[in-house]
Amino acid sequence: MPKPTIVCVCGTRPDTIKMAPVVLALRQFSDLVDTVLVSTGQHREMLDQALAAFGMRADVDLGIMTHGQTLAQVTSRAIEGIDAVLAERQPQWVVAQGDTTTTFVASLAAFYRRIPFAHVEAGLRTDSLTNPFPEEMNRRVTGILTSVHFPPTSRAAENLRREGVPDEISVTTGNTGIDALLRMVVPEDIWFPEHQGPLLLVTTHRRENWGEPQRGIAAALRNILAAQPDALAIVPMHKNPMVRELLQSELGEHPQVRLVDPPDYPEFVALMKRCTLVLTDSGGVQEEAPSFGKPILVLRETTERPEGVTAGVSKLVGTDPEVITRETLALLTNPDAYTAMANTRSPYGDGRASDRIRRVLLGRLGFETPEVEPWT
Repeated sequence: MPKPTIVCVCGTRPDTIKMAPVVLALRQFSDLVDTVLVSTGQHREMLDQALAAFGMRADVDLGIMTHGQTLAQVTSRAIEGIDAVLAERQPQWVVAQGDTTTTFVASLAAFYRRIPFAHVEAGLRTDSLTNPFPEEMNRRVTGILTSVHFPPTSRAAENLRREGVPDEISVTTGNTGIDALLRMVVPEDIWFPEHQGPLLLVTTHRRENWGEPQRGIAAALRNILAAQPDALAIVPMHKNPMVRELLQSELGEHPQVRLVDPPDYPEFVALMKRCTLVLTDSGGVQEEAPSFGKPILVLRETTERPEGVTAGVSKLVGTDPEVITRETLALLTNPDAYTAMANTRSPYGDGRASDRIRRVLLGRLGFETPEVEPWT
């Protein structure tokens, strides 16, 4: 009798990083199940970088990305590709992570073929269907189609409970991004070791920040650096030309700014460890940086990761240049304010989320595997 099959789907760098530990945890039990990793290629180069950091490659690469395609085109190409894989492999479970178009499409393709779908990092919510766009819609619709939910925190679990998800199909696990972070071998002294002043890590790529909001972020950065002449800002630029062109025009000639291509994941982790503080609109970075005691200023009006704000490790500052400048300089000039954010425990995970997911999924297939203490 053939072994059951679990198809894990990823498409972008962030969801690949968070899916990799789940795939590795399942493959520890390859005598029980076949685990197939499918990449849509929604983020081409950055996805391959992320897999390589874990010594992995996709079993199936759909390669859907073409220059300038719309969300509708990404969706239609992804669902055709994933559906073909499901038809061929006939899996017992489909698993995907987070809130990407790839994840939404994977849940829909599984639903059409009546295959149970497991949602890693389930239950994250904001109060606006269009913010972040299209991620909030992606995760809400994915939630409707999900057979087993893996919320990373108790707050995410409570969101699902309010939406009517029964506790028996919702298991709080911690965030698999912390699993990925803790298993990385991080290179040392690669980010400007000679620089003695503050080092600011700045990432901004979200669709809702394109255009004027990003100009505001750039203006704030110029103000901060003018007030802190010994500071240096490192800005990894997303591959999207809309993001790169604006950053290059606004910051490319600034003597205290270093615009860099997206680092490989271990190098980015090293940058988080090296920096003084983080300004970001990234969800994953909001989760990762507290593990290194780095204060985070969130360049968004709302966040689906409020645990960091509640715990005091992050603060919402939006994209208003005056607010960003004020809050950043407060941390750089007030040691007490900086220490209060830097010394708070991360609320996002303990590095065992993937093992909890593995135990539940294999248990649903009738296999007993080692227990893992609950995440609280």
